Amino acid sequence: MDYALIWAALIAIAVFAYVALDGFDLGMGILFPWIREEKYRDRMVNSVAPVWDGNETWLVLGGGGLLAVFPLAYSVLMPALYMPVIAMLLGLIFRGVAFEFRFKSKANKHWWDRAFMLGSMVAALSQGIMLGAMLQGIEVTDRAYSGGWFDWLSPFTIFAGIAVCVGYALLGATWLVMKTDGPLQARAYNYGRNSAILLILAIATVSIYLVSSFENVAERWLTWPGSAVLWVVPFALTLIGGGLLNSLTKQQEGRPYLWALGVFLIAFVGFAVSIFPYLIPFEITIWEAAGPDNSLAFLLVGAVVLLPIIFAYTGYTYWVFRGKVKEDSGYHD
Repeated sequence: MDYALIWAALIAIAVFAYVALDGFDLGMGILFPWIREEKYRDRMVNSVAPVWDGNETWLVLGGGGLLAVFPLAYSVLMPALYMPVIAMLLGLIFRGVAFEFRFKSKANKHWWDRAFMLGSMVAALSQGIMLGAMLQGIEVTDRAYSGGWFDWLSPFTIFAGIAVCVGYALLGATWLVMKTDGPLQARAYNYGRNSAILLILAIATVSIYLVSSFENVAERWLTWPGSAVLWVVPFALTLIGGGLLNSLTKQQEGRPYLWALGVFLIAFVGFAVSIFPYLIPFEITIWEAAGPDNSLAFLLVGAVVLLPIIFAYTGYTYWVFRGKVKEDSGYHD
């Protein structure tokens, strides 16, 4: 049994689950500058209040799993990405404090709103920068990070950071479409269309960058006929992107969020295909980074027990708090 590959798939699932679930509540803070009315901001925050802290379970699972299962990758990535990782954690902490304090401190609510915005934007931007830094390559010598303190900072990583912010704004807007009504929902449709177009263009730009910058990526995607099956990915992105824009134009309520998740999933699959089998592109493979098989097997037993429980309580939470969030009711009332 290939335990390393199984664990790579499990961590990929955890990362995608984090993006899918925590993405929309980070998107709330990113959308705050465009929605200034207090009653709408309260309604936005109330729509995610019951679930936002549980969403971050997947971040812990992904990061902890990387340390336990792929210690070599963890030892390379952390020194390479210390600053964006610390910035992300501080953003999440600051945002979590602001989330609760904005409802309690009426006199300083506007300052906590700014803290909520800043924390959300810093966390999202940092995640995008880390993604961009991994895709552009990390210097490794003798199985250790050998780059500089600011190698993570480049025009490409900043672009990737902004793209992730746009993507989370899309998830936030489509979540609001599903959870609200009236004028706030109408504005969410508009923000969703704009961010959907920008995100699809950003995904295309990053894809072109990878193909033009790395010979092995270009060979994988452009060598015929071996690449024929891979072209299902951009074709699927076109179809799903079209479905997303169509659902927003027709002002459907439940489907835009699902279409938006589809765009993220296809982009996730495309980038994974581009760098596979490397965990640190293009230096360390999944199997080189993995711990001993007996350790992976032992940890897999725990994952088989815990993952269904996490999925079950997460699903139950969303089921209990399903439906629209009205202006006259809220989680903090």
